[in-house]
Amino acid sequence: MKALGRSRYLFAALALTGAVIAASLCAAAPAAGPVPASGVIQADWQGPLSLPPRFRNHCAIDATSGRPYCSDHCGFEYQFYYCNQIAFGCCRIGFGYCDWRGQLRCHP
Repeated sequence: MKALGRSRYLFAALALTGAVIAASLCAAAPAAGPVPASGVIQADWQGPLSLPPRFRNHCAIDATSGRPYCSDHCGFEYQFYYCNQIAFGCCRIGFGYCDWRGQLRCHP
């Protein structure tokens, strides 16, 4: 009977060790960092924190997607997009993107 009690603890310890090892082998998600060194942001949706501080105004939450955006004097139903220091502007909410050359594009 005493051996049965010990084997229960041994099994629990082995299960816990296996769980710790399995959790440590899982790949971690890449860390979200600041703006890349190249200065080009390629994204179809840009939240307020991805914009330079001077463009973070007139921010709201999109009613259809629930994601935050900033319009920076673009007007109603427009979002401000920032690709780099010379390519930025306004597109309809959720329709702008930065192409592979770092230029702002607005698709219909």
